[in-house]
Amino acid sequence: MKNTDVRDPAYFHKVVDCQWACPAHTNVPEYIRLIAQGKYTEAYIVNRESNVFPAILGRTCDRPCEPACRRGRLDGKPVAICRLKRVAADLRGEISHLLPKIPKESNGKRIALIGAGPASLTVANDLRPLGYQVTLFEKQDKPGGLMRSNIPSFRLPEKVLDDEVNIILEMGVDIRYNSPVSSLRSLLNEKYDAVFAGTGAPRGKDLEIPGRREAAANIHIGIDWLESVAFGHIDSIGKRVLIIGVGNTAMDCCRTSRRLGGTDIKVMARRPRAYFKASPWELDDAEEEGIDIVINHAPKRFVLENGRLTGMEFERLEWDAEAKKSRVIDTIFLPADDVILAIGQDNAFPWIERDLGIQFNKWDMPVVDETTFESTLGGVFFGGDAAFGPKNIIWAVAHGHAAAISIHNYCQGLPVTVRPQPRMSLITQKMGISEWSYHNDYNPAARQKMQHVDLMRRFEQLNIEVELGFNPEQTAREVQRCLNCDVQTVFAEKRCIECDACIDICPVQCLTITADGEEKEVRARLSAPAVNPDQALFASAPLPQTGRLMFKDEDVCVHCGLCAERCPTAAWDMQKFDLIIPYAGSPCSTPSVAMHQ
Repeated sequence: MKNTDVRDPAYFHKVVDCQWACPAHTNVPEYIRLIAQGKYTEAYIVNRESNVFPAILGRTCDRPCEPACRRGRLDGKPVAICRLKRVAADLRGEISHLLPKIPKESNGKRIALIGAGPASLTVANDLRPLGYQVTLFEKQDKPGGLMRSNIPSFRLPEKVLDDEVNIILEMGVDIRYNSPVSSLRSLLNEKYDAVFAGTGAPRGKDLEIPGRREAAANIHIGIDWLESVAFGHIDSIGKRVLIIGVGNTAMDCCRTSRRLGGTDIKVMARRPRAYFKASPWELDDAEEEGIDIVINHAPKRFVLENGRLTGMEFERLEWDAEAKKSRVIDTIFLPADDVILAIGQDNAFPWIERDLGIQFNKWDMPVVDETTFESTLGGVFFGGDAAFGPKNIIWAVAHGHAAAISIHNYCQGLPVTVRPQPRMSLITQKMGISEWSYHNDYNPAARQKMQHVDLMRRFEQLNIEVELGFNPEQTAREVQRCLNCDVQTVFAEKRCIECDACIDICPVQCLTITADGEEKEVRARLSAPAVNPDQALFASAPLPQTGRLMFKDEDVCVHCGLCAERCPTAAWDMQKFDLIIPYAGSPCSTPSVAMHQ
């Protein structure tokens, strides 16, 4: 096997599973350690550098980091990464002195941003410190985009949203409310140096089955209905409500219905629960509030009497083992005063003229480069849901960072394809013979359970936040569950005497000294066969005594540091890895590594 190049930032980055899985690559272990030390402000700033909205995402993120968390492989429950993010945000102190400084003089370049959602706000956050003049066009009278209109205030309080959005607007963004862009051609004629579209996926999918048009008054498109609730245009709903669809939008719709007067609320799903799109915690919260989730029912028609909706008829289905084929068992009727359709979202670009040079694909989406986020019209960029369809806020943030790099390059006359590269540092954590600067003992604490507002009180007002956040005792227990995966086992071949002490003490059998060979064959003869090919197998250079190699299965290592404690020659060391993420304004150069050993 080829000797592993640990000087490549991507190698150790992938070992930090939570950070690797996060689209914005937030340094999760670092901010958890800071929380453990009571340094909430510092933890917030570590968060904010990459994800921009720690308080918002601490409440609303779909948490791609948590399924990747190494702790989940040990006791089945990942660290509550998202909820710890909220702890730092809720307890932080003053941060204005820690934010990027905005130059007094403009660099002469003007950028237009369309839509004040998370992607556009991230672009503004990255470009204002570089001296760009940023003009933000927003169709509503408040900023936030779908964060405001589609996430109910009982999940995301308005004050939390306003506080984090205003941090960016107060950087000197020229935001123009009630200013929808109706013509891209007209905007381009205003001679902006670049344009970024972060308009989201603003069109909810409809359900064209018999009775749809006749019962239109009591059938609502989910995201439009949530927007009307958010802006105060709707404040009630019928007692009996059917929600069609079982994604996170459906969960927001059913829980909002509960607060607006609905008492008999059913979420109707075509498939079994294992195939739901909604996050498990969203389903749990809905069911806690008395929502009935009904599986294996396909909408057949809307039923009316005297021109008014009375309910829906469904086909009851039976699926095969893989839920690919179904058969109809029978047909049933369910009564309803209102029906909310939450079956997906589409993009809509009626404001983009089709003769400008922007190509559209067969789904009527702009053709956007997945790395640069530039369209086929130079200087016009897309991000967030407007680029590749509906995803979570953290994806929009990641898109915004990448697009800001491209916009900066474009305005400076550099190719947008020339990207600044990530760098890294490795710093030893050794404090003594068997002492480290981090807590390396395994803590058996169970994942902490989020406390909620009393069930009846939460329905008194629409804006009562349901989740209370972790208390100090819960926080102290949860931070100790982190395995510090960014503290890496770094190996120096020249010091190894092949005594096998590290192999003997390893609690998960991730180390093996053996002869070289093809990777597939080597994986099969390790101390514990390495069965996950998606994560790296470390291979050292030939060892000085026998020419064999030290192998390490990164997939099962728990970063306990026992190998480094036991090694008599310090061939193993525990070194903290820090990924230095490039943002707009970072030099476009070859990767460099800062090493401290």
